[in-house]
This record gives sequence, structure tokens and C-alpha cells, in this order.
Amino acid sequence: MPKQRVLSGMQPSGLLHLGNLLGALENWKALQDQYECFFFVADWHALSTNYADTARIREFTREMVIDWLAAGIDPERSTVFVQSSNPDHAVLHLLLSMITPIPWLERNPTYKEKQEQIADRDLSTYGFLGYPVLQAADILIYKADFVPVGKDQLPHLELTRELARRFNSIYRPLFPEPQELLTSYPKVVGTDGRKMSKSYGNTINLSDSEPVVRQKLKTMVTDPARVRRTDPGNPDICPVFDFHKIYSQPPVIERINRECRTAEIGCIDCKKLVADAMVAALSPIWDARKDFSNDPKRVEEILDAGSHRAKKESHQVLEEVKEAMKM
Repeated sequence: MPKQRVLSGMQPSGLLHLGNLLGALENWKALQDQYECFFFVADWHALSTNYADTARIREFTREMVIDWLAAGIDPERSTVFVQSSNPDHAVLHLLLSMITPIPWLERNPTYKEKQEQIADRDLSTYGFLGYPVLQAADILIYKADFVPVGKDQLPHLELTRELARRFNSIYRPLFPEPQELLTSYPKVVGTDGRKMSKSYGNTINLSDSEPVVRQKLKTMVTDPARVRRTDPGNPDICPVFDFHKIYSQPPVIERINRECRTAEIGCIDCKKLVADAMVAALSPIWDARKDFSNDPKRVEEILDAGSHRAKKESHQVLEEVKEAMKM
């Protein structure tokens, strides 16, 4: 029996950070063992909100792919490619847009939310309104069985299923209805205590060097009530302790949990311990990043091969779509 197919993508809107690694890439890496995986850089999707500022999309695309490969996405087991390298996505997007009712797009819960959150940009564009149709095309063009998502993305996947049902009803049964692979994305805190996000400028990037990582951790906020070294702290509300729970060994976690509450250990020493653990975990990724960064031809060959495999699959589906629509 052939493996079931998983598809997922990321927008190249900035440098990847620990939140991306722990929330998505670690999950992608594990999925490779069980599924046939297609992972793509969603550079067309980046235009839906950043159409007026495209100067760094190519750079972010290159760095993103390097991060994926360094984190363990294996091009021998997964198809890795850039969305815009396969025009079949755009063709299916156009065809699906012809049968998509406008109210389906207007009820998208993130449509108005993002317009309010990103108030400094004009998002009253078709591209922004219609990006869920492009997202559906991304999934359906490969007849993906599963899409790894968080709960907040379930409405988008349901729209994909609705479009699959509508197409199958109007023309003929062709598309499977992709199901969610619910993933538990851990909330990774940034250096300021808020959720790690490019927009907050509080990230620890996968491309940061060891000295940069250690410096960022030195300035990271801790328990706000712990003003002096002799003040007892509360690890339960300390962002640094969250990193300990991710990267440190159980004896170190137990020690910090105990000694912080009694002021036996200060924040500087606590941060050094978590920095040591984080550096140990990230070092293999840094080494792999260096290798891929120094060999751009290899990265291009991986993307070319991935694009070739993706097109082979999508061309066949697109021909079936045209036949069903009698085009």
C-alpha cells in the first residue's frame, strides 16, 4: 500500500526561529517516517499581506529552505519545493475561484482579524480575500490526505473540504477531502516574555550564532517580582524556566525549580545553564546550516528535484481536473 500523503507549507516572511522549529519543523521531521510528505515555501502566499514589500522574499526563501534541511527535513524522503516554481497551483486556484461563493471567503474568521491586526497595510485586495482558495489549490493539486494544522487553522481546512465537495458535486468525484493532523504547537516565549514572533522582534533565530543566542538569553526577562539577587523567585511565571522545561535535563529543571524559589541561584546563573542546554541542542542544526549555506548549488539541486517531483504529481491531477470540467 502506498503511503498516505501529507502537505504543509510556510510563508517566507522572515527568518525562522525557535517557535517555528518547535511548533512545526519537529513535527514535520517526525511525519516523514509515516507519510509521503510534500513541504513547500509559500512565496505566493507571502504576497497576500506583503505585496508592497517583496525585496527580501528570495532571501527569506533561501534561508528558510536551509533551515528546513538543517533541522532534519530529508529531501530523499520528502518533496521540498517553492510554490511559485509550480504554476499548476495558480491554474487550479483560478479554476476553483470560478466556483467559490464570495460569502464563503468573507466568513473566514481570520479575514477581519488580520485586517485589524495589520492596520498599516491595505488588505482590501482580492489576493487577501481569496488566499484560502489558493491554499485549497495547494492541498488539492496533490490530493493530500492530511494537513498538519493547529486548531486555529481548522476553518481554512474546512473551506478546502467544502471546495472539494463542491467541485465533486458540480463535475465528478475527483478530490479527496483532506483531514487535519492536529498538532500541539507549544507556546514558545520570546526574549520579552511574549509569544515568540517576528513582529515582536523577540526571536531567537535558527540562523543566530552561539554568541548571539547567549546574548539574547542574557537580556531575557525573568520573574518581574525578583528585583534583587536575594529575592526568591517563582519559576512558574518565568519565561526562562519555560526554556529549561524544553531544553534542560530533569535534574537541572528540578534544581532550578527548587533553588529559584529560595534564591539559592540567581537569574544570571540560571540563564547560563539554559543557554548551555540550548546551545547543545542547536549545535547540530548550526553545523548543518553551515554546510548547506556553503553549498548553494546543492540547495538549488534539492529544490529543482523537489519541483520536478511536485510537477509530475500536479500535472496529472490538473489533467484530471480539465477532463472533469471538459476544458
